[in-house]
Amino acid sequence: MRSAADGVINFYRRNAAAWVQDRDAEATLYERPWMDRFKALIPAGGMVLDLGCGSGTPVASHLINAGYAVTGVDASPEMIAFFRERQPMATAHLADMRILHLDQKFSGILAWDSFFHLSCEDQSRMFPVFARHAAAGAALMFTSGPVAGEGVGRLFGDELYHASLDPKDYRDLLAETGFVVIDHVAEDEQCGHRTVWLARRDEGDGSGGKA
Repeated sequence: MRSAADGVINFYRRNAAAWVQDRDAEATLYERPWMDRFKALIPAGGMVLDLGCGSGTPVASHLINAGYAVTGVDASPEMIAFFRERQPMATAHLADMRILHLDQKFSGILAWDSFFHLSCEDQSRMFPVFARHAAAGAALMFTSGPVAGEGVGRLFGDELYHASLDPKDYRDLLAETGFVVIDHVAEDEQCGHRTVWLARRDEGDGSGGKA
Protein backbone atom coordinates (compact mmCIF):
# COMPACT_ATOMS: atom_id res chain seq x y z
CA MET A 1 0.00 0.00 0.00
CA ARG A 2 3.03 2.31 -0.28
CA SER A 3 1.51 4.13 -3.24
CA ALA A 4 -1.55 4.94 -1.12
CA ALA A 5 0.69 6.31 1.65
CA ASP A 6 2.52 8.51 -0.83
CA GLY A 7 -0.85 9.77 -2.06
CA VAL A 8 -1.78 11.33 1.30
CA ILE A 9 -0.11 14.65 0.47
CA ASN A 10 -2.11 14.86 -2.75
CA PHE A 11 -5.28 13.99 -0.83
CA TYR A 12 -4.75 17.03 1.39
CA ARG A 13 -3.93 19.16 -1.61
CA ARG A 14 -7.19 18.20 -3.33
CA ASN A 15 -9.34 18.39 -0.21
CA ALA A 16 -7.76 21.16 1.86
CA ALA A 17 -10.75 23.51 1.70
CA ALA A 18 -13.23 20.73 2.51
CA TRP A 19 -11.09 19.53 5.42
CA VAL A 20 -10.83 23.02 6.89
CA GLN A 21 -14.56 23.60 6.55
CA ASP A 22 -15.31 20.26 8.20
CA ARG A 23 -12.90 20.92 11.08
CA ASP A 24 -14.30 24.41 11.61
CA ALA A 25 -17.77 22.89 12.03
CA GLU A 26 -16.66 21.00 15.15
CA ALA A 27 -17.67 23.13 18.09
CA THR A 28 -15.71 21.21 20.73
CA LEU A 29 -11.98 20.88 21.14
CA TYR A 30 -12.18 17.17 21.93
CA GLU A 31 -8.39 17.06 22.17
CA ARG A 32 -8.37 19.41 25.17
CA PRO A 33 -7.65 16.85 27.95
CA TRP A 34 -4.65 15.53 26.06
CA MET A 35 -3.53 19.03 25.08
CA ASP A 36 -3.67 20.04 28.73
CA ARG A 37 -1.41 17.12 29.65
CA PHE A 38 0.94 17.97 26.78
CA LYS A 39 1.14 21.62 27.85
CA ALA A 40 1.83 20.62 31.47
CA LEU A 41 5.13 19.10 30.29
CA ILE A 42 6.26 22.24 28.42
CA PRO A 43 7.69 25.41 29.99
CA ALA A 44 5.51 28.50 29.75
CA GLY A 45 6.08 30.18 26.41
CA GLY A 46 8.01 27.17 25.12
CA MET A 47 8.51 26.33 21.46
CA VAL A 48 6.20 23.69 19.97
CA LEU A 49 6.68 21.89 16.65
CA ASP A 50 3.36 20.91 15.05
CA LEU A 51 3.98 18.26 12.37
CA GLY A 52 1.18 17.96 9.84
CA CYS A 53 -0.31 21.18 11.19
CA GLY A 54 -3.07 21.60 8.60
CA SER A 55 -4.80 24.93 9.03
CA GLY A 56 -3.76 25.14 12.68
CA THR A 57 -7.37 25.26 13.80
CA PRO A 58 -8.09 24.30 16.50
CA VAL A 59 -4.92 22.67 17.82
CA ALA A 60 -2.17 25.18 16.97
CA SER A 61 -4.46 28.13 17.70
CA HIS A 62 -5.19 26.63 21.13
CA LEU A 63 -1.45 26.41 21.87
CA ILE A 64 -0.79 29.91 20.53
CA ASN A 65 -3.59 31.34 22.67
CA ALA A 66 -2.00 29.62 25.66
CA GLY A 67 1.24 31.52 25.02
CA TYR A 68 3.35 28.92 23.22
CA ALA A 69 5.52 29.69 20.19
CA VAL A 70 4.27 27.31 17.49
CA THR A 71 6.09 26.22 14.35
CA GLY A 72 3.80 24.47 11.89
CA VAL A 73 4.98 22.03 9.24
CA ASP A 74 2.85 20.63 6.44
CA ALA A 75 3.64 19.10 3.05
CA SER A 76 0.47 20.43 1.41
CA PRO A 77 0.94 23.95 -0.02
CA GLU A 78 -2.80 24.52 0.29
CA MET A 79 -2.82 23.53 3.96
CA ILE A 80 0.21 25.62 4.85
CA ALA A 81 -1.43 28.60 3.12
CA PHE A 82 -4.46 28.19 5.39
CA PHE A 83 -2.09 27.92 8.38
CA ARG A 84 -0.24 31.10 7.49
CA GLU A 85 -3.48 33.00 7.02
CA ARG A 86 -5.07 31.78 10.25
CA GLN A 87 -2.01 31.68 12.52
CA PRO A 88 -0.08 34.89 11.74
CA MET A 89 1.80 34.68 15.06
CA ALA A 90 3.22 31.25 14.19
CA THR A 91 6.15 30.17 12.03
CA ALA A 92 5.21 28.01 9.03
CA HIS A 93 7.25 25.64 6.88
CA LEU A 94 6.15 23.87 3.72
CA ALA A 95 8.03 20.61 4.23
CA ASP A 96 7.73 16.83 4.38
CA MET A 97 8.00 15.69 8.00
CA ARG A 98 9.81 12.53 6.90
CA ILE A 99 12.92 14.48 5.90
CA LEU A 100 12.59 17.47 8.20
CA HIS A 101 15.76 19.09 9.51
CA LEU A 102 15.08 22.53 11.00
CA ASP A 103 18.29 22.81 13.04
CA GLN A 104 16.16 23.78 16.05
CA LYS A 105 15.21 22.13 19.32
CA PHE A 106 11.64 22.31 20.63
CA SER A 107 10.10 21.91 24.07
CA GLY A 108 7.11 20.09 22.58
CA ILE A 109 6.55 18.06 19.41
CA LEU A 110 3.08 17.21 18.18
CA ALA A 111 2.03 14.89 15.35
CA TRP A 112 -1.74 14.83 15.87
CA ASP A 113 -3.82 13.04 13.22
CA SER A 114 -0.89 13.23 10.80
CA PHE A 115 1.79 10.70 11.74
CA PHE A 116 -0.62 7.79 11.18
CA HIS A 117 -0.88 8.68 7.49
CA LEU A 118 2.73 7.57 6.97
CA SER A 119 3.63 4.05 5.87
CA CYS A 120 4.87 1.70 8.57
CA GLU A 121 8.44 2.06 7.29
CA ASP A 122 8.24 5.85 7.33
CA GLN A 123 6.74 5.85 10.82
CA SER A 124 9.72 3.87 12.08
CA ARG A 125 12.07 6.38 10.45
CA MET A 126 10.28 9.32 12.09
CA PHE A 127 11.58 8.64 15.59
CA PRO A 128 15.10 9.95 14.87
CA VAL A 129 13.38 13.00 13.33
CA PHE A 130 11.44 13.51 16.57
CA ALA A 131 14.65 13.11 18.59
CA ARG A 132 16.62 15.48 16.36
CA HIS A 133 14.14 18.27 17.08
CA ALA A 134 13.55 17.53 20.78
CA ALA A 135 15.18 19.54 23.54
CA ALA A 136 16.07 17.79 26.78
CA GLY A 137 12.81 16.99 28.59
CA ALA A 138 10.69 17.77 25.53
CA ALA A 139 7.14 16.42 25.33
CA LEU A 140 6.14 14.32 22.32
CA MET A 141 2.53 13.50 21.52
CA PHE A 142 1.17 11.65 18.48
CA THR A 143 -1.81 9.57 17.41
CA SER A 144 -1.55 6.10 15.91
CA GLY A 145 -3.72 3.10 15.22
CA PRO A 146 -4.50 0.67 18.08
CA VAL A 147 -2.86 -2.36 16.39
CA ALA A 148 -0.44 -3.05 13.56
CA GLY A 149 -1.88 -2.80 10.08
CA GLU A 150 -2.65 -0.68 7.02
CA GLY A 151 -5.92 0.51 5.59
CA VAL A 152 -7.47 2.83 3.05
CA GLY A 153 -10.66 4.61 4.07
CA ARG A 154 -12.69 7.29 2.37
CA LEU A 155 -13.17 10.94 3.28
CA PHE A 156 -14.89 13.52 1.08
CA GLY A 157 -15.37 10.71 -1.41
CA ASP A 158 -11.61 10.30 -1.78
CA GLU A 159 -9.24 7.54 -0.63
CA LEU A 160 -7.19 8.22 2.48
CA TYR A 161 -4.43 5.93 3.77
CA HIS A 162 -3.66 5.08 7.42
CA ALA A 163 -1.16 2.70 8.99
CA SER A 164 0.02 1.65 12.42
CA LEU A 165 2.82 -0.29 14.02
CA ASP A 166 2.29 -2.65 16.92
CA PRO A 167 2.22 -0.84 20.29
CA LYS A 168 5.38 -2.71 21.35
CA ASP A 169 7.16 -1.36 18.28
CA TYR A 170 6.23 2.21 19.25
CA ARG A 171 7.49 1.65 22.79
CA ASP A 172 10.76 0.20 21.48
CA LEU A 173 11.29 3.05 19.01
CA LEU A 174 10.57 5.66 21.66
CA ALA A 175 13.05 4.05 24.06
CA GLU A 176 15.72 3.75 21.35
CA THR A 177 15.52 7.47 20.64
CA GLY A 178 15.56 8.62 24.25
CA PHE A 179 11.84 9.04 25.00
CA VAL A 180 9.98 7.73 28.04
CA VAL A 181 6.29 6.89 27.66
CA ILE A 182 4.16 9.00 29.99
CA ASP A 183 0.82 7.57 28.88
CA HIS A 184 -0.78 5.59 26.07
CA VAL A 185 -4.52 5.09 25.60
CA ALA A 186 -5.89 2.95 22.80
CA GLU A 187 -9.12 4.17 21.20
CA ASP A 188 -9.81 6.80 23.85
CA GLU A 189 -13.58 7.21 23.99
CA GLN A 190 -13.18 10.75 25.31
CA CYS A 191 -11.10 11.75 22.29
CA GLY A 192 -13.01 10.47 19.29
CA HIS A 193 -11.64 6.94 19.79
CA ARG A 194 -8.13 8.09 18.93
CA THR A 195 -5.12 6.12 20.08
CA VAL A 196 -2.80 8.59 21.77
CA TRP A 197 0.83 8.42 22.84
CA LEU A 198 2.38 10.95 25.23
CA ALA A 199 6.11 10.70 25.89
CA ARG A 200 8.97 12.82 27.17
CA ARG A 201 12.59 13.10 26.05
CA ASP A 202 15.22 12.08 28.54
CA GLU A 203 16.23 14.98 30.80
CA GLY A 204 19.89 14.69 29.68
CA ASP A 205 21.45 16.97 27.10
CA GLY A 206 19.09 15.89 24.32
CA SER A 207 21.85 14.27 22.26
CA GLY A 208 21.17 10.66 23.19
CA GLY A 209 19.38 8.05 21.10
CA LYS A 210 19.59 7.98 17.34
CA ALA A 211 19.08 11.65 16.60
